[in-house]
Amino acid sequence: MRFVADLHIHSKYSRACSKDCDLEHLTWWARRKGITVVGTGDFTHPAWFEHLRENLVPAEPGLYRLREDLDADIRRRLPPACAGPEVRFMLSVEISTIYKRAERTRKVHHLLYVPDFEAAEKVNQRLGRIGNLGSDGRPILGLDSRDLLEITLESGPGSYLVPAHVWTPWFAVLGSKSGFDAIDDCYADLAEHVFALETGLSSDPEMNWKISALDKYRLVSNSDAHSPPMLGREATLFDTGLDYFAIKRALETGRGHAGSLEFFPEEGKYHVDGHRKCGVRLEPEETRAHGGRCPECGKPLTVGVLSRVEDLADRAEAVRPAGAAEFTSLVPLPEIMSEILGVGPKSKKVLGEIDKLTAAFGPELSILRDVPAEDLETRSPLLGEAVRRLRRGDVIREAGYDGEYGVIRLFDPAELKRSTTIGLFDDGLFAGATEPGKPVRKAVAVPAPVVETVAPQPKPVTGSLLDGLDPDQREAAGSGGGPLLIIAGPGTGKTRTLTHRIAHLVSERDIPPEQCLAITFTRRAAEEMVERLAALVPGHAAKLTIATFHSLGVRILREQHERAGLSADFGIADQTRQLEILAEVTGEADRRALAELSRNRRTGNVDELAERYTKALRQHDLVDFDDLVEMPVALLDAEPELAAAYRERYRWISVDEYQDVDEQQYRLLRLLAPREGNLTAIGDPDQAIYRFRGADVGFFLRFQEDFAPARTVQLTRNYRSNPHILGAALQAIAPGTLVPGRELRPLGEHGDALVGVHQAADGRAEAAFVARTIDQLLGGSSFHSLDSGRVNSDGTQGLGFSDFAVLYRTDRQARALLDAFAQAGLPVQKRSHDRLSDRSGVEEIVAELAHPGAGTTVAERVRHAADTVLARGVDEPLVHTAVELLKPLALRCADLAQFRTELSLGVEVDTWDPRADRISLLTLHAAKGLEFPVVFVVGCEDGLLPLRWPGAEPAEEELAEERRLLFVGITRAQRHLYLSHAAERWGRAVARSRFLTDISADVERIGDAVPRGRPRETQLRLL
Repeated sequence: MRFVADLHIHSKYSRACSKDCDLEHLTWWARRKGITVVGTGDFTHPAWFEHLRENLVPAEPGLYRLREDLDADIRRRLPPACAGPEVRFMLSVEISTIYKRAERTRKVHHLLYVPDFEAAEKVNQRLGRIGNLGSDGRPILGLDSRDLLEITLESGPGSYLVPAHVWTPWFAVLGSKSGFDAIDDCYADLAEHVFALETGLSSDPEMNWKISALDKYRLVSNSDAHSPPMLGREATLFDTGLDYFAIKRALETGRGHAGSLEFFPEEGKYHVDGHRKCGVRLEPEETRAHGGRCPECGKPLTVGVLSRVEDLADRAEAVRPAGAAEFTSLVPLPEIMSEILGVGPKSKKVLGEIDKLTAAFGPELSILRDVPAEDLETRSPLLGEAVRRLRRGDVIREAGYDGEYGVIRLFDPAELKRSTTIGLFDDGLFAGATEPGKPVRKAVAVPAPVVETVAPQPKPVTGSLLDGLDPDQREAAGSGGGPLLIIAGPGTGKTRTLTHRIAHLVSERDIPPEQCLAITFTRRAAEEMVERLAALVPGHAAKLTIATFHSLGVRILREQHERAGLSADFGIADQTRQLEILAEVTGEADRRALAELSRNRRTGNVDELAERYTKALRQHDLVDFDDLVEMPVALLDAEPELAAAYRERYRWISVDEYQDVDEQQYRLLRLLAPREGNLTAIGDPDQAIYRFRGADVGFFLRFQEDFAPARTVQLTRNYRSNPHILGAALQAIAPGTLVPGRELRPLGEHGDALVGVHQAADGRAEAAFVARTIDQLLGGSSFHSLDSGRVNSDGTQGLGFSDFAVLYRTDRQARALLDAFAQAGLPVQKRSHDRLSDRSGVEEIVAELAHPGAGTTVAERVRHAADTVLARGVDEPLVHTAVELLKPLALRCADLAQFRTELSLGVEVDTWDPRADRISLLTLHAAKGLEFPVVFVVGCEDGLLPLRWPGAEPAEEELAEERRLLFVGITRAQRHLYLSHAAERWGRAVARSRFLTDISADVERIGDAVPRGRPRETQLRLL
């Protein structure tokens, strides 16, 4: 059976698509066009997926048809001439991947096909862990193309992937701006599973035949329709059984692949090179002559498909591969009638004429390809002549460029003007037809920008581990015994210095590694230290003790469990168990009470409740996290001989992030390290931001009193941020710095730099600013971004989603940001500074599941439970994060029993695939220790930063810590920093943060809001 298939379309849930892109309209238009098989598009979108399941029924293997009641209504509304074969649907979706590989930002679109809803659901579950599938029918994912192919193949037998519009400059595997030079490079070890390529509107098979590496692929074409009338503008022909698997075999083997219906490639939006803003369109040789830059403005041109094909071609002329299918170039019938009638292709006049033509002659594609021109002349002499010329390929071509569609005409305007007075076949009618001129261009000389960089000083070569360090780092790492305080400013190589110091001690000063103890605050920091030391001193690393305060406490308690009144296999209570113990003591499992209890214990305020609670823990042979430090302190304090034994064991102690120690951690260190002992403390008091956890920066400030004689070294060379960012950071911290003579000197290359301040009308406008700025810096995350003119096409600056972070003071600010990113279709991950807070949201929902709820599936029950928790007033971002954490587990569990069992076994409830790139949403506290090329600090307002209750002024120490919090946020940025504030937030007028008044040097105001009623300026400026 020979039939036409259009396997790349979109639904009404895709960005910039018609609301008529539903199954009924698609079916009607497919019959009107003469298309037998249509891709569903967008099966990853939850609403569209449900629409498909409700309205499609199985037909032939792997194919579906519209429900009979719906299809019967469509048949009644079609003319008899278009009542051909029933339309079949094939489950499909286009996925946009934006990611970094080999230091380049890649933007590649792919078409996924699956034979049934079960396979589609598997794909959705996997991709739902990577991005927001509900934001756009064509989701944008921060996932490597190779990994997307793997997920497709693993969804079930028969699933396959086709690279979409492979030549499009911005979003394609072979695109000039975003892709690769070979299909195999993109899909790596799985490349053999790719057997077909979609050529796109701007190329045709003949162009592809100039590249021998593409000979092994079947070349297919589809409409990429964003509205039903666009169906079939390009399509693929098959001569197979009407069967999903037969279609797949035809693409794998070539047998049954009967060819394609094409645009004339010049009509595509990216056929030749150009710069739309300047009206410049160039052929490949002209582009080369201008060095790839616009002769009008000097900016890089958008290199089109023709140039890109020539760049990769290894044949001077196209050579049709053996067995390659034929292709036919067409002009859509509405465009032909538009030219003849002199009105737009969507005008009522054109649509009315086409209604009459299809009623008389059948589907549109048949009119263009099969109906004799003589028959068409009976309706319109000009139409008959147009179809003759079309079938000969005798057309006038004006090529598209840089997002502008080209124009294909069948008549010179003079012919149509004269046709009203001269017979159609008059000898002089078609004389003098000429191709229209190209846009007028003028050359403009634009000098290339000059960027000055500061090169680091040459380092000595002595054969020591310390050779690679800068002078400050070398002084600190090479210091001998005794107390040492290292003040390490942000981005100055703190971890590098500390690990080199430990490595130097054991490998070059012969200190036994068993005597070295390094203490960090997080497991992640400890793991990083272990990895670095394993590389520096592989023969000694296993004998070093690298621990967090809590894991060190566990070690001591395991060794001394009898002294502590514990069994050898005592347990550690997680938050759920802690709440159960608290409920035994007080009758209520109150999280706030538990947090307050913990805070008091860490600061040494042990009251009667704390004693009752800890007694209950011991009765269950349990300790909690606070006990892990508190109990070793009590043991060592009570038994000086035991403390002396540990001092003898750990004679060289290093403590990271010393500014963050609390009362109990400080007491433990004093017990382990004598006053003149070998204790190295490293940190930065200007980054002390955890007072709410009990941390006390005073311990850092009095180090030289506690441990004497202590030596002090400052690290001042910053390898992270550009000079503008460091200038802003120093100005922000200067009024409250705890480091006399605070200095940060930038080193290294940072490229273009920006510190921008933006004022928004309100929180939602601020979030929209962040989303569109990220879109701008990515060089456009979608065709809509580029085609709308919202984003210029000057490139991505080498950025990917994981290079962006948005920092805020409170979780409440996250909601507007999540909404803005969902609307923009950008993948994002929200993280908390306290993982337990995320877990608490999970526990609220899980507890609610114990009560009867709506829904039959686990996912439905979880959603209902979340709604109930929200109704109780629980923080909305917290519940949103919890739902995202639980969703993958809920989807894969058959019932609540399995769901609870897997949770109780500690199954990881992380919604994100670790391979995925996404924008980070973080509290300022959670950002500590991280760095990103681009950072937004939002909500720089009085009341948020500094945080204060309405009508109350923060205490002096609170205000000082808020200033340090801003300093931490600013110094997370490497290249670009944006500080934003709103005129109104949550319905109240707010004032700009007092901290911003201290920042003035090298700051740009960006798109500040203006009073309501006037348009807001949104232009972005990069220094």
